[in-house]
Amino acid sequence: MRARIINCVDGSRNLALLKDYQSYLRVEKGLRPLTCEAYLGDLRTFAEFIEKRNGVLLMAVQDDVAAFLKDLRSHGIDARSIARKLSCLRGFYKWLLLDRRIHHDPTVNIESPRTWKVLPKSLAGPEVAEMLERAAMAASHPQAQATALRDRAILELLYAGGLRVSEVTSLATSDLALDLGRVLVRGKGDKERIVPLGRAAIEALEQYLREGRPHLERISTARRASVARPGHTHPDRARLFLSLRGMPLTRQWVWQLVKMADSNASPHMLRHSCATHMVENGADLRSVQMLLGHADISTTQVYTHLALGRLKIVHREHHPRGKRRAADGVIDSVGEPA
Repeated sequence: MRARIINCVDGSRNLALLKDYQSYLRVEKGLRPLTCEAYLGDLRTFAEFIEKRNGVLLMAVQDDVAAFLKDLRSHGIDARSIARKLSCLRGFYKWLLLDRRIHHDPTVNIESPRTWKVLPKSLAGPEVAEMLERAAMAASHPQAQATALRDRAILELLYAGGLRVSEVTSLATSDLALDLGRVLVRGKGDKERIVPLGRAAIEALEQYLREGRPHLERISTARRASVARPGHTHPDRARLFLSLRGMPLTRQWVWQLVKMADSNASPHMLRHSCATHMVENGADLRSVQMLLGHADISTTQVYTHLALGRLKIVHREHHPRGKRRAADGVIDSVGEPA
């Protein structure tokens, strides 16, 4: 009975602490609700582990963190996921340290699990072209045509701008500047960035705004008017992409849209395809980092080996020592026929 009461008290302390941290993430760090929830989910898992050891988050020591990571490995959690959870714990205890709630960080001497930098899966150029061509096929019924134009614009935007799903669903019509060929995107941490768009994406968005969105807005307005209170204005009226029910499009819906276009694809795969194809065609990693909205260049460096292939070609063609001539032909710098 005593142990049960202690666990109850510990759970209440941990819950109160997590609520404070949630406020810090939202207000001071400006993180989006989905990001906050992901962090809190990892912290709740650690809090439950600590409670089983009759402890609280504030009193955690290095052995608790090490035992937690060992427990995750024993349950088959991969190294990348463990590294993410450890990174979350480090951020949490750094906050506690700066807020003077603790005097020692229990994660300071914990080594991160070694993870392979695996290049994210991407689609080949012809696969993306085929997907977008299928999406461009017009429907005959006005309502179906409006949704088809919307779906095509979403797919073009995902690939042309390398946007995240949440970034696409939160776009407003005022974020577009198609005459300048760009869109204002609000990414993680509510950070804004300007994303340039190509001709195909601009044309798809212009056609959707001209022929598709007005039809969807009329349907949405009529449906909202039948249930809305007098004088009540729907907050999502200015959203760029509208559903037939007048509700904002969800991340899950966009996932289903991409799956319907290509069963082997996903929205994040289109984002990686955008970055991969840019690097393969000569883009530098700094430009790709700015386009994707990566806070740290190390995140973008997963595409480094693609850039190295391009670098070898440029070196071979332009460096004075890139080629070495032999009697019977040209030999490249590594001693193989050019």
